[in-house]
Amino acid sequence: MALKSASKLSDRQEGDSHALTVDEARRRILDDTPVLATTVATAVRDALGAVLGEDVLSPIDVPAHTNSAVDGYALRAEDLAAPGPTTLQVSGTAYAGRPFKGKVSAGQCVRIMTGAPMPNGADTVVMQEHTQASGTSVTVDTVVRPGQNVRQAGEDLAKGGTALRTGTRIGPAQLGLLASLGRAEVRVLRPLRVAIFSTGDELRPVGEPLQDGQIYDSNRYTLYAMLRRLGVELIDLGVVEDTPEALREAFTHSATVADVIISTGGVSVGEADFVKQVLHELGEVGFWTIAMKPGRPLAYGRVNACPFFGLPGNPVAVMVTFYQLVRPALLRMQGETPSYPLPPLHLPCQSAIRKKPGRTEFLRGVLCDGPDGEPAVRLSGPQGSGILRSMAEADCFIVLAPERGDVASGETVDVQPFAGLI
Repeated sequence: MALKSASKLSDRQEGDSHALTVDEARRRILDDTPVLATTVATAVRDALGAVLGEDVLSPIDVPAHTNSAVDGYALRAEDLAAPGPTTLQVSGTAYAGRPFKGKVSAGQCVRIMTGAPMPNGADTVVMQEHTQASGTSVTVDTVVRPGQNVRQAGEDLAKGGTALRTGTRIGPAQLGLLASLGRAEVRVLRPLRVAIFSTGDELRPVGEPLQDGQIYDSNRYTLYAMLRRLGVELIDLGVVEDTPEALREAFTHSATVADVIISTGGVSVGEADFVKQVLHELGEVGFWTIAMKPGRPLAYGRVNACPFFGLPGNPVAVMVTFYQLVRPALLRMQGETPSYPLPPLHLPCQSAIRKKPGRTEFLRGVLCDGPDGEPAVRLSGPQGSGILRSMAEADCFIVLAPERGDVASGETVDVQPFAGLI
């Protein structure tokens, strides 16, 4: 896969003074992100979560016929022009699927159900709650507007109109729309293939006993969950040894079977962190450090033509960097146009926060009610980048801009809810 941008990415030195801002890093990644072009045909029911690979045109008007939006009585609006109650003769009933075959003439109406085609001659529907029936007649004592409670044929979508555009992710509403058009099959972009692995000789698989100095490999499980929600095809290479030889083999293999590579750990400047060395040998490094917390050491580059993201080893830093930088790129690779950064909420913060200017900080927060009953936010707990519990209890990020310093309790902060993100 060739990247859209042919320009080479220049490496940045370690050190906050040379680190990219979050916005610049995100922009450079998105500018250099390839878009999959391969589409596959799939049954509509199996397309949930996939991204459309074609524009879908409507073969019919939606709705297919002018119909009633409520249960009530279909009539001629001109018959209710006189002030005061008007009594009309009920000449029949119209059901969805069983329309009234006759014509509504002056002084007449038709009992009509929601979705039933409008009878010939009628132009308005009065809700049954606004009428009083008696035998074969009904009395209307309300002001009506011509065309009231009537859905016109093609009102939602005209025949030949674009129902859904290429790049649309198919959710429940889109799936229902496709079915309403009679589509049994649709072309979608093939799933993105993502290779993942963890580095660190201290990591052990879950279910095995820990020895001194060992920890469980939680990062791959977090990555697995975040990626599964994007509908990608996962290639899990497990834990890779912290040796140049093992990393070289993992990178080389991943670049031949995947569209993108994501690793966790091994991207700091420790003596046993060989990711950068191997990446320089096999491909190119775009940048290495970002002025953000958590997540300062994040590697972005390429192995052959395959984009690579080297995420930090701390669990929370993995999640923050994934949502802020990796997820937008994966959405674009899948053909979906991501909206980043997500528009923030501006809420008073009930927690005092200490911060030095110079980098963007993402803190775990909980949406709550303030003292006045209005929406507010507070920290979810300790903010160490290795503390997953406060991430599990959070429902939003509190985002502090680079220029911002300490936050006093009650000051307004930017808040990025997890809804629609995670």
